[in-house]
Amino acid sequence: MFVVFVVPFLRGDVELFLQAMLNFGVQLAVVSQDPLDRIDEGLHHRLAFWRVSNSTDTEELIWAARGLQSQFGRIDRIFSYNEQVQVPVAEVRSRLDIAGIQPDVALNFRDKGRMKERLRSQGLPCARSVAAVSPEHVWEFVELVGFPIIVKPVDGAASQSTYRVESGEDLHSLLQINQPSWGHPLQIEEFVTGQEHSFETATVHGRHLWHSLTRYNPTPLDVMRNPWIQWRMIVPREIDDPMYNDIREVGERALDVLGMETGFSHMEWFRRKDGSIAIGEVGCRPPGSQIFTSMNWANDFDLYVEWCRLMIFDQFHPPAERKYAVGTAFLRGLGGGYVKSVQGLDYVMCQLGDMLVEWKAPEAGQPAGVTYEGEGYVMVRHPKTEAVEEALELIVNNVRVELNR
Repeated sequence: MFVVFVVPFLRGDVELFLQAMLNFGVQLAVVSQDPLDRIDEGLHHRLAFWRVSNSTDTEELIWAARGLQSQFGRIDRIFSYNEQVQVPVAEVRSRLDIAGIQPDVALNFRDKGRMKERLRSQGLPCARSVAAVSPEHVWEFVELVGFPIIVKPVDGAASQSTYRVESGEDLHSLLQINQPSWGHPLQIEEFVTGQEHSFETATVHGRHLWHSLTRYNPTPLDVMRNPWIQWRMIVPREIDDPMYNDIREVGERALDVLGMETGFSHMEWFRRKDGSIAIGEVGCRPPGSQIFTSMNWANDFDLYVEWCRLMIFDQFHPPAERKYAVGTAFLRGLGGGYVKSVQGLDYVMCQLGDMLVEWKAPEAGQPAGVTYEGEGYVMVRHPKTEAVEEALELIVNNVRVELNR
């Protein structure tokens, strides 16, 4: 079986995915913007490689796929875990008659306006929104819902270029530098308050075989707006508790409406103060921000292997039970520049003991992070979710990252 893995940048945990695929005995090719020397040299001779200048360019990906087919034969599977390339990869499947999610379904997940319209048309709860194509369109929506509003790209991901706008003055300033048009629409949404969570699923041929949940504290958007906040997230042990019955039902219905066939999904959703649910957005790809790794630790199984099995063979072997809750505290310095020092980390790690499962300590001289994940993280697990919550409080109350411009 010939498999093509499109990964724009060869960093992070990409080698874990590559190793899992190679262990299945497939013929593997990697398409990337980065040079091959970014990954371990021991993997080079085990895979084919094709470098592109822009992995979101459909025509360039088709050129790469055809070039690989001319050397190695017909491609059986092509996929990526990256949000930005889901539609281009689906276009390659369509043009070259390769199995997997096709462009119309990929657009349901990638285009936020289209996604919300389809969800609302089937009575699923989500924030009121509009894909604005002019400043007048934006102001009309504000007249309907009032401030604050959320402004973001229709094809955004991970809260990038996402703004909470509080007033007419702030909106006027934003529209001066980011004016919507037919060629460049903006997704405008009412601001939803409540506890933010995620809902992950593994789906095979439309059957949702496994799910997980994550709780954010606070919301990623709040963290981006307030750089002094230390972000935490928890993958609770009690994913089958009746308190989550409603999101399991709503989440699976949303996937059905959007056309999820085979793959992994990541849905962000809110629990409002009155207990009701509002869907934020849904991606047909694995989650980031250490959620994927957290699910590994929570279930004591290798999700890297299972995701690759899912994408290559349309199979998924779920774990028998969830044994632990897992939490991650992200270590963020205040301001910009470079890491000067880290205070309190040794003390915290000593206190955590066996709860500590994974960490990345900020290093002196390291550039300040530009996302809500900051400069490092500490991950813990315990059979009791409450114990994990207490451990995260210990971390954020005692660790300080000092930055120096």
